[in-house]
Amino acid sequence: MSNRVYNFAAGPAVMPEPVLLQAAQELFCHGDDGMSVMEMSHRSAMYEKIIFGAEEDLRRLMNIPSNYKVLFLQGGASLQFYMAPLNLYRKSFSADYIDTGSWTQKGMVEAKKIGNVRIVASSKADNFTYIPSFTQDMLDPEADFLYIVTNNTIYGTRYTAIPDSLPGVPLVGDASSNILSEEIDINKFGVLFFGAQKNVGPAGLTVVIIREDLLGFCPETAPTMLNYSVMAKNDSMFNTPPTYAIYMAGLVFRWMLENGGVPAMEKVNNEKAAMLYDCIDRCSLYTGTVRPCDRSLMNATFVLPTEELNNKFVAEAAERGLVNLKGHRSVGGIRASIYNAMPVAGVQALVNFMEEFDRANR
Repeated sequence: MSNRVYNFAAGPAVMPEPVLLQAAQELFCHGDDGMSVMEMSHRSAMYEKIIFGAEEDLRRLMNIPSNYKVLFLQGGASLQFYMAPLNLYRKSFSADYIDTGSWTQKGMVEAKKIGNVRIVASSKADNFTYIPSFTQDMLDPEADFLYIVTNNTIYGTRYTAIPDSLPGVPLVGDASSNILSEEIDINKFGVLFFGAQKNVGPAGLTVVIIREDLLGFCPETAPTMLNYSVMAKNDSMFNTPPTYAIYMAGLVFRWMLENGGVPAMEKVNNEKAAMLYDCIDRCSLYTGTVRPCDRSLMNATFVLPTEELNNKFVAEAAERGLVNLKGHRSVGGIRASIYNAMPVAGVQALVNFMEEFDRANR
């Protein structure tokens, strides 16, 4: 595997090498099943072992209690921008949103198609360089839900502590870019959803974790495929689910469990992030773009003094096998995504390059 690079893409992103190797070994024939997972009927006993096993392992990783349903869906987190409000608007048809950037704003656009949206706090005025604070007296006790994005891939911010919602107002979270990277109390959420393509598996799978008392409010006129209750009653198999993506996610869950679970991932992620942010702060050429107390463990963002140097950095890094470091098109600069599967050696290689680049281009 010597020709593999260190992939710092924000998503689809790096995956654990043992998982890729196992998937390659099982691609033609899965175990004693006589066929590839891609050929299995989702109604078959052999595939039920895969999907229910993946759910069981995710429940173990996140300590998900029995009063929560785990749904394996399609459509990306972007579909959840609409699907979550569709299922949760049920009393006031109004929701509170904490605005931390592009993904929150895209969510608000979809939610406004069904009901009202109220922005409780926002860091827009400062280009989303921090997580805005708010107090509970700023929240609407009649809101149908409070919505946050737990980690902001584009801007490199994260909630270091999950906020509390008001009694009777479920917290809805988009955790697409930091799920399973650090311990999180699922009991604080009514709904938590995430796309798989950053920390879980290949693109094509979306996971929704929903508390059971929030099922049953989707309008009868809504498309059946957008009804959480239908998906829950059918164990995510009302129609053909993304079978191979679920299988891959199951391999990732198993890999995590075998390597100490979420606590072990969090420990290594803190180590990787500390190495990278220390280099950013220590070298004169780099400027971090996020308030230090709100820095993401997964997506480190920084800029160089000129666009010319930004481009030179990306090009020379790629020559060293450090790829996909260009910042999001909406903000520019540099972004290094260091998800669970990025080894410490990869971050160390990036830091070594950054130090050399800093010395050569001051």
